[in-house]
Amino acid sequence: MQVSPSLLCADFTNLGETIEMINRSDADMLHLDVMDGVFVPNISFGFPIIKTVAKICKKPLDAHLMIVEPQKWIPQLRDLGVKIMNVHQEACNHLHRTIYQIREAGMEAGVTINPATPVMLLQDIICDVDMVLIMSVNPGFGGQKFIPHSVDKVRELRALIKRTGSKAKIQVDGGVNASTGRLLAEAGADCVVAGSYVFNAPDPNEAIRSLKVL
Repeated sequence: MQVSPSLLCADFTNLGETIEMINRSDADMLHLDVMDGVFVPNISFGFPIIKTVAKICKKPLDAHLMIVEPQKWIPQLRDLGVKIMNVHQEACNHLHRTIYQIREAGMEAGVTINPATPVMLLQDIICDVDMVLIMSVNPGFGGQKFIPHSVDKVRELRALIKRTGSKAKIQVDGGVNASTGRLLAEAGADCVVAGSYVFNAPDPNEAIRSLKVL
């Protein structure tokens, strides 16, 4: 299982030490939750923080844009060295165009769906994306309880990927720990995002390892 710790739950008073810990860990990526207070009811961080993180982080940057009109910021994220740009299906009026703009900019393209958004809405673009992120909580805040139905959505998405021949990876974000992560792995997830489980753990490295082995 790939693991992408969510910076949203980290201690920002020790940001440099946090990134160095991630660099030394078994994490595959670093998840960046960008919120605008419009698409989701919270504001997180923006380009100044991402620029700082990009200077010292040795792991690929996995940017999850919980914002309206995410296509406006494709050049900026590319220039900051982001590897994966993930946009919400619900925030994009022209999702297919946005996906291709992301890929033309040299980044991998991901699409995210909220808990109430059915997997079937992805069938016309599943072969055009590199990753699908299933939200297993309602986006906007860290530390929420895992929505059990998310496991069924992972199974449904895995079946869609197999049926269409898509190469997209399945990522899941929200309420992930060793127990829910095991259920997601069995359902066919490739990657989990973990915030509170990692950064609130006595040993964040061990928390990451417990997910890696799933």
